[in-house]
Amino acid sequence: MKKIAYSSLMLILVLTACANTNPKATDKTNDKVSINIDKNRLEGLSKAYFASGCFWCVEAIFESVKGVEEVVSGYAGGEEVDPTYEQVSSGMTTHAEAVEIHYDSTKVSFTTLVTVFFGSHDPTTLNQQGPDKGPQYRSIAFYNSANEKEIIEGYINQLKEDNAFDGPITTEVKPLDTFYNAEDYHQNYEVNNPSNPYIQRVSIPRLKRFQSKFPELLKTGH
Repeated sequence: MKKIAYSSLMLILVLTACANTNPKATDKTNDKVSINIDKNRLEGLSKAYFASGCFWCVEAIFESVKGVEEVVSGYAGGEEVDPTYEQVSSGMTTHAEAVEIHYDSTKVSFTTLVTVFFGSHDPTTLNQQGPDKGPQYRSIAFYNSANEKEIIEGYINQLKEDNAFDGPITTEVKPLDTFYNAEDYHQNYEVNNPSNPYIQRVSIPRLKRFQSKFPELLKTGH
């Protein structure tokens, strides 16, 4: 009986995996287009880049953090030029689903964003986050400067010293080369698709776990 229940649970998770719940995967009109962002509002803000599983989840988490003004879902960490969601989510590229974070460094530090990153996913599951499996869902902390690299590596060393996780940390630490915006329909996906099975069963619970761990980092109303 337990085996049947477990098998049913795993089937549900597989069917609601990020790559299997794309509502427009067969929509031929879904070519990549420029994202409607008020660039003037983002002028002067700092940027940070992370990958930690399905970008729908990661975007929602960072959007809830004080000092973060905008989060864009996209692709990074690979070699292919201008990849599409179908290519990345199926593992046909070397990219990972990632996010670009526009933040006010006077309100939130890069160190805090690194804390959010490691505090909102399991960095010990190689090429996997929850039901999403494959190198496109691997954990990556990108850096734009030597100082950011030092902060990331220092934080990882502290986590190791504190035995914060049961297994070895598999997070890649690498320079940000190019970030490619994901298609428009992926932006603010959790907010725009609250009834989606994956959002209900994976994304929202993941967001709530983060919020319960770091209430002091949340924007008012989150």
